[in-house]
Amino acid sequence: MKIGLVLNPLAGIGGPVALKGSDGVAEAAMALGGKSHVEQRVRECLECLMPWQKDVTLMTYSGVMGEDLCEKLELPFEVLGRIGESTSAMDTQQAVTNFIARDVDLILFAGGDGTARDICDVVTGHTVVLGIPSGVKMHSGVFANNPRAAGKLVHSMICGELVTAMDAEIRDVDEDALRVGIVKSKYYGELCVPADLQHIQDTKAGGLEVEALVLQEIAVDVIENMAENCTYVIGAGTTTAAIMQSLTLENTLLGIDVIRDRQLLTNDVTESALFDLVCSHQPIRIVISVIGGQGHIFGRGNQQISSRVLKTVGTDNIIVVASKTKLAALAGRPLIVDTGDAALDDQLCGLRRVITGYQDSVLMQVCT
Repeated sequence: MKIGLVLNPLAGIGGPVALKGSDGVAEAAMALGGKSHVEQRVRECLECLMPWQKDVTLMTYSGVMGEDLCEKLELPFEVLGRIGESTSAMDTQQAVTNFIARDVDLILFAGGDGTARDICDVVTGHTVVLGIPSGVKMHSGVFANNPRAAGKLVHSMICGELVTAMDAEIRDVDEDALRVGIVKSKYYGELCVPADLQHIQDTKAGGLEVEALVLQEIAVDVIENMAENCTYVIGAGTTTAAIMQSLTLENTLLGIDVIRDRQLLTNDVTESALFDLVCSHQPIRIVISVIGGQGHIFGRGNQQISSRVLKTVGTDNIIVVASKTKLAALAGRPLIVDTGDAALDDQLCGLRRVITGYQDSVLMQVCT
């Protein structure tokens, strides 16, 4: 099996420093202390393939776009092109063009929606593509649920198991809508992906939640049960925004806010600031919602709530909120965690209570 591997080393670098993304802000993110975790996530995927490396012809791009990691893992590989002093979208597209010219069976890439869009612009025909999720918010349907899931799926293909293919949408945030307070994704095209709904995330459902009454009921339930002298970390999204609006507090729709005794402590915190805060404030609760259509609760758009933040707060101090409509749209699929820490992900798995209205909740299975 011939695999073309390409990494976007800047993907996701803006998430932990509250920049909502990485496109065009990589330098600003690094100035704020942002660090790339792309290599770590790709390593986690490739380690699933180590026992079968003799069955794989691996092609990649130079330096941080693949060569460096392959050398560290002592994987046999071929470099099909070289980058300059810095990487760009053109490098990704050239790498993919080279892969297609060599007739690879699979293009395995690490990045976010921006990277997926770059690849979509140059992929022709029925070339199969699979994304290792490494961006901030991944709306497209071409990504595995997490790096291990990507590795398991590629392993199935290497072993010759029957894996069908399907067309998956490439989507990205509609920036014009975002400027007027509407969070929805825009369609940019489709790519062919391995069809395994256990390991492939669904396309994110965009748009504002129309069930205003339900969101209000969820907000009332959370607020009535807020403990005194307890700090609450409020996650991103429209469902959690309803809580802030009910308290008449300023809200960061795509960021993380912190309140205590129903008063605002800080808006739009970075990962480092949040970690310092949870280390100095106890007790702590984290209130997060579910990404519509996908089911992710950690690892998509809330990288400020990092694994070290979650470990400090404790997995028992997480409050999940979502409407029943949003949960029903998952069609029986579980909620998903992808924190970048496999051991922590395992701790988060299992049945978890989800607040769905006023004094109303359901139990949902959480998986990786």
